[in-house]
Amino acid sequence: MKQTVSLKLNRDFRRLYQKGTSAVNPFLAVYCRKNRLGHNRLGLTVGTKVGHAVVRNRVRRRLRESYRLHEDRFRQGYDIVVVARARAAGARYAQLETALLRLARRLDLLREEETP
Repeated sequence: MKQTVSLKLNRDFRRLYQKGTSAVNPFLAVYCRKNRLGHNRLGLTVGTKVGHAVVRNRVRRRLRESYRLHEDRFRQGYDIVVVARARAAGARYAQLETALLRLARRLDLLREEETP
């Protein structure tokens, strides 16, 4: 992750759940809130309802990679938490990537595309 730091503290996750804005689809739930830093902080949550450790780690890796590939499209200065839902376990990589980008667009986290 180039300009993104991991979100690790429990209080940061709780603050996002309570005061942040959210968007949901069958695979993911995304919470976001502006921070006063010049960079994004990303937190991933994959609960035990998604599956056993191997499945949860696979979903986590796929989400981290899809964010990393599109990191330059995200606006800076946000705390973002991505929560994987149970259906994410059976989803293909492309489905998770599309779900993440659609939710980010709905939350206005993506920069405007420059059209020549």
